[in-house]
Amino acid sequence: MNNLFKTIKYLRKQLIIWLFENSQRIYTRLFKHHESWHISKSDLLKMPKPSFGRHLGDFLNKNNFELIPKVERHDCYHVLCGYSTNVEDEIALQCLCYGNGKRSLYLYGAIILGVTILPDYYAYYYKSYKTGKSANPFHHFDYKKLLHVSIEDFRKTIFSKPELYNLNLIQS
Repeated sequence: MNNLFKTIKYLRKQLIIWLFENSQRIYTRLFKHHESWHISKSDLLKMPKPSFGRHLGDFLNKNNFELIPKVERHDCYHVLCGYSTNVEDEIALQCLCYGNGKRSLYLYGAIILGVTILPDYYAYYYKSYKTGKSANPFHHFDYKKLLHVSIEDFRKTIFSKPELYNLNLIQS
């Protein structure tokens, strides 16, 4: 019976991955009309080690990604907040962004479907929401202009020390 529950949970996660992959292309094509950054992973990896841009490059490199044109900001959220790219972290990151004031059709869909399909992580999603709510607003920044700033300083302007601990971004 335990294997059955694991299999069902795995299938639910696979459904969300499929939904993310397929909806992302459509959403970007229909709703994102601004210019892409025209910055590559290798450009980011040439930046100084303490910079936000270098950390973004390291994140992309670790996950074997390139920046997705017109939605580069999403990977910036991952780096700033320390969330991985596993399914439950993707949904939790959307909850954190919602708590921080971000509003978009894609965000609503990700949260509603994510919480509905993977309610097992509800406590984690709610904790992420509360973290976003108590953090200084960050969803509106022009992240391309912030690539040269120190990631440590940037995080300290967004999150309080307890929030940084909560996000596992600093050690005690």
